[in-house]
Amino acid sequence: MSEDELTQTEIKSLQEAMSAEIKTVNLRLRQGEYQYDLAKTIASFLLELRFPNVKELIERLYGEGRANDIQFVREIQTILKKMERSSIVRILPKEKPWKMQGYSLLSFKFQDAERSLIVLATEQQIRGIHGLLTERLKQTEAREAKPKSIKTRAYILTLTTLIVISYAAILYMVSELIVNLSILVPAFSIAIVCSVILGKVLSR
Repeated sequence: MSEDELTQTEIKSLQEAMSAEIKTVNLRLRQGEYQYDLAKTIASFLLELRFPNVKELIERLYGEGRANDIQFVREIQTILKKMERSSIVRILPKEKPWKMQGYSLLSFKFQDAERSLIVLATEQQIRGIHGLLTERLKQTEAREAKPKSIKTRAYILTLTTLIVISYAAILYMVSELIVNLSILVPAFSIAIVCSVILGKVLSR
């Protein structure tokens, strides 16, 4: 399973597909035909929390040779566009200009033009996707929280160091016979400001 972070668009698309009811579509989804095979293969990728591009779809379905056949790739893209217009497939925006567009489904359950019920993932599989998605989001949050935690600790250490240095300067000046206000006042101000900021950081 790819460990690439999911975009907000991908997460939303997956959640909508998981919660969608049976969608009635005006396209035939007969087993053995391109439309059915493509929809079923997209579903298999979604079960892995992946959003395939057209080449990945073709490679899984027909092998690497067909994925490198430009004419065949264009034919499949045309079919996928037709499936998008029929509200079966969702074409996702490109994450980066040099990447190919990914594909998702609007549902895992359809009633096609022949009024046949097409189920592309069982309820158990959909629950499995939900579990995987929850786990992936927790991992992402943990990865994001770790740098923040390190930054916070560094921030606290810096503030504490400034406070200690400021108070040391204040104590030194007070112990001297002649008090230098140009040092005492800034040191006292820094100590107060840093103490207030540190208090706010620690209270979060």
